[in-house]
Amino acid sequence: RLKSISDPLEQLWTDRPPMPEGPAFIHETKYAGKSSTEKISIIREELKKCNAKALFLSALDEIAWTLNLRGSDVHCNPVVVSYLLIEEQHTHFFIQPQKITPVVANYLKEIGASLHPYEEVETYPNCRIIHGASPVTLLKAIRNEQEIAGIHAAMQRDGVALVKFLKWLEEAVPTGRETEISVDKKLHNFRAEQDLYKGESFDTIAGYKEHGAIVHYEATPETDVPLKPEGFLLLDSGAQYLDGTTDITRTIALGKLTEEEKTNYTLILKGHIALAMAKFPVGTRGAQLDVLARMPIWQRGMNFLHGTGHGVGHFLNVHEGPQSIRMNENPVPLPAGEGMFGNYLQFETVTLCPICKKGIIKELLTTEEIEWLNSYHQTVYEKLSPSLNKEEQAWLKEATSKL
Repeated sequence: RLKSISDPLEQLWTDRPPMPEGPAFIHETKYAGKSSTEKISIIREELKKCNAKALFLSALDEIAWTLNLRGSDVHCNPVVVSYLLIEEQHTHFFIQPQKITPVVANYLKEIGASLHPYEEVETYPNCRIIHGASPVTLLKAIRNEQEIAGIHAAMQRDGVALVKFLKWLEEAVPTGRETEISVDKKLHNFRAEQDLYKGESFDTIAGYKEHGAIVHYEATPETDVPLKPEGFLLLDSGAQYLDGTTDITRTIALGKLTEEEKTNYTLILKGHIALAMAKFPVGTRGAQLDVLARMPIWQRGMNFLHGTGHGVGHFLNVHEGPQSIRMNENPVPLPAGEGMFGNYLQFETVTLCPICKKGIIKELLTTEEIEWLNSYHQTVYEKLSPSLNKEEQAWLKEATSKL
């Protein structure tokens, strides 16, 4: 057994907040699609392949996925602070005892997981370490059928909340009373009305005009600005639902736009559509596809210096790897899962939210791009309109009408 290592941060971090004490709760199999017992069994099979006797997990989303447990310990990410050790015959869960309710204690007993105090992890395992990628990372990245159905359902409810919000926004901006912070709060209220809602998946980015160019901008009382019926509002937001996590970005024209704004908006849309329509061989990496999204602006000598896309957890962290779509080389190919075909893959667009047409210069789009947009908007209307009232349906009909 290893000797206990004292925590140097205890001396350095004087105002360190206490360990969060919110209870862990079970993420039911009807949402997760696979039981924890099944997942642990698959993990043990993976361990045999690399001649490992045990797997030690410290990544909180991997622990949450493996045990089908969730919590409220990290802002916007429904995880619990803990460690997990999976051996050939036994599973050991290290967590503060007060976080375990009788229901969860009974559940852990049923799946064969022994409970240990969180601090005991420092002295518990004594082993020869095999360094390698956690098998959970890829297992978690490939969705099962129930998770896929849940994502579609969550996207539909999220889309309804966004349509209600966008209709309200169009009517509210001309009053001159709305700001970046106030629209963030209003969007939260529309989402909170939806079934299975469990909170935001990250802090909303509501950036008006030049604030929209700041990566991961978050309005504060000092930076907050009123919205006017002109220019663009960038809205990047998402929610946690029991059956899925969402992350939706839209740029909304609040009124009059400059030719430069319209041109840049249309070029970014062209890149978005190119990536959405891509068909690519198995083994393709994100950096290879990233070019498609950037080509229209590269041709004008422009670029954006951040990622294009990332994986999204299933009622978990909004940023989920191991794959990503960005300029930087990431050696992980995009995983193949259910619903794919042959030796080529393609994307399915799951987000259901109208793309603002007011900034589009139609002449810059090809016939194929216009067809993609019209087809997407038709799908958005068909999927969302049954959950809207007559006024909202009329607004969405116009927002999704043919270009």
